[in-house]
Order: sequence, then structure tokens, then C-alpha cells
Amino acid sequence: MVCHAARMLLVQACLNGSRTDAEHPAVPRTPAAIAEAARASVEAGAGVVHVHAYDDHGAETLAPEPCAAVLRAIRALVPGVPVSLTTSAEIEADPAARHALVASWTELPDLVTANQGEPGIAELCALLLGRGVGIEAGLLTADDARAFVASGLADRCTRVLMEPLDAGPAPAVAHAAEMERIVGEAGITLEQVHHGDGLAGWAVMRRGYERGHGTRAGIEDMTVLPDGSPASGNAALVRAAIALQG
Repeated sequence: MVCHAARMLLVQACLNGSRTDAEHPAVPRTPAAIAEAARASVEAGAGVVHVHAYDDHGAETLAPEPCAAVLRAIRALVPGVPVSLTTSAEIEADPAARHALVASWTELPDLVTANQGEPGIAELCALLLGRGVGIEAGLLTADDARAFVASGLADRCTRVLMEPLDAGPAPAVAHAAEMERIVGEAGITLEQVHHGDGLAGWAVMRRGYERGHGTRAGIEDMTVLPDGSPASGNAALVRAAIALQG
């Protein structure tokens, strides 16, 4: 059991991402469905909501209109809760095109996730920081951690996300530990959020809690509960993440 009686560690809700209906039937994609999932997750204890927007065909997008619609819908149901949007290169691989899309946003999120191993990420972070948007620096690998240290961006970020994508719990935990070591040895003291992919994500979460770090839970990261049973939805995953804090 992890005991942090003095304070509850941060749990972010990650509501959708690239998850397909075949992977989970409750993936929210419309602004209304995303906002309702955000409301339920916040009621379950989430302190930040992370989302991806979708176009009219159900594809992930960084276009300004769908992003604005999602932000407005969430803020109408859970005002005051920080909302993080993705900037993933998996949605728009061309750095110039991605930069142009993000520059055209009319409704700004409170935060974005910015994966530090992606081309053009330094310029994208500079753009967003200049518009008053907070940066959650995403680290997927040890090389990402080294690049983040070398970038000098840390003192302008809100927090750093450690997200090993290893399928096995032991490799994922070891990978998270290595990224934490690299960041720590560089003297970076940013708030950390430790999370992972699938069942291994729960092992990463447990280790993160033991180290005093927050986490992220939701359909984007996993579709099963810590015991491997299917989760009914985002709120159930958030509740399970909070329960692991003891």
C-alpha cells in the first residue's frame, strides 16, 4: 500500500487518444461525449483532463474548430478544471503543418502534451508558451529524456510526463526509472507524472506513487483495471488509480 496521507497525488484523466471502438466501446469522440467523460472523471477524482479532438469523420485532428468545440464543451461541464490537448505528431507528422494548425487555434487549452522526441517540438513549445499555454513535456524513451535535458526547456514547463510504452510491467518500470534518473541527475525538479500503456501502466503507476509522483489513467492509456478485468470507462479507471494510492 502506498500512503501519502498528507496529500492526494495528482491523477490526470486521459479520455480517448487513438483508441478504437474495438479496443473499448466507450471511447468518447464527440464534444458532448468527451465533456461527459470529463465530468465523470473529475467527479471520480481527476484533477486534470487530457483529450484529443476528432473531426466529423471520427479521425483525430489538430484543426482549430474541433479543438475549440471540445474545449468549450468540457469547460461548460467542469469549469475551472485544467484541460490538456495533445500535439502528437501521430496526428500530423509534418512539423510545419502541425505548427500551422496549432498556431491557428482560436480557443486555447490550459496545457498541451508535447512529446520531446518529435521533430519541431522545440518550436511548437515556444509558440505555445508565447500564447500562455502550459507545457507537459512528454518523455517516451531515455533518448527523449536526454533531449529534454539538453533543450533547456525544463524551467518553462508545468510538469514532465514519464510514459514508457513497454508492454511488460518489469521493462516499463525499469524504463520509467531510467528516465527519472536522467531528469533527476540534471537537477530538474519539475512535478512528474508517471504512466504507461495497458496493464504495464499500473505497475509504472505504483512505482511512481512510491516515489511521490502523480499519474494518468483513462482509456487512452489502458482499457483494463489493475487485476486485468475490463474497465467500464474512464471514470472507473480514474477511481482505480486513486484507490492505488491507499
